[in-house]
Amino acid sequence: MVYRASQFSPNSVDKDKKILEAVGEELWNRGDDVTYVAEENLSDDDDADVIFSMGRLPETIEWLARKEGEGKRTVNSSRGVRNAQRSVIERLMRQNAIPAAPLDGDNGYWLKRGDGAAQQEGDVKYARDAEERDRVKAEFNSRGITDVVVTAHVVGDLVKFYGIRGTGFFKCFYPTDDGDSKFGDERVNGAAHHYAYDEKSLMTTVERLADIVGLDIYGGDCIVRDDGTFAIIDFNDWPSFSRCREEAAGAIAGLVRS
Repeated sequence: MVYRASQFSPNSVDKDKKILEAVGEELWNRGDDVTYVAEENLSDDDDADVIFSMGRLPETIEWLARKEGEGKRTVNSSRGVRNAQRSVIERLMRQNAIPAAPLDGDNGYWLKRGDGAAQQEGDVKYARDAEERDRVKAEFNSRGITDVVVTAHVVGDLVKFYGIRGTGFFKCFYPTDDGDSKFGDERVNGAAHHYAYDEKSLMTTVERLADIVGLDIYGGDCIVRDDGTFAIIDFNDWPSFSRCREEAAGAIAGLVRS
């Protein structure tokens, strides 16, 4: 079990630790040997038949690839984690007709670092218009972040989803209902109206995206418009599952025998 480096868990270090350890406890209770290691401390001497990893460091991805070459099963795989960079996800969604946020619109813009998931609050910014968009992009560049994803703001309900590919596990939540927020960006969309939408269609779409990206354990966000259509605005590897941790841990542990 490989812990995620703290820089990739802004405001969520404890939550990420808890889901990994919940999976480990499930495996232990089923009779499996379980060991834990921080991704910063990985070495080629670390080994297991099945490796559950939340790691995102480039050297962790390469370590996973080497273990895969040795015939070990990795969850998530090196390919999936490598593809989980935001700019890659955006490209794959548009290439494969996955409903994404439009590039232009009349309700502002979102700018997000494209070389990975957010590591601090300033890695995701809302701009009210094109002028502010260009200023914020320049701010990203001044921080050395030149890979920036820019999409138009989509008006509607923010819905957070969690899934485990191929298992039927798929859960959706409205973060404004429980107030659990990483950076408070939900306030731009405001309180959920709970617009009707086809959750099965969302699951089918997201599972297809997980197949394309190569992720077994995934999460993300979408916006549901008032007409029930949706746009996926975020997709990432192994979220904290904080709203459904125990159920998710059992499903993830079940991947060992799948």
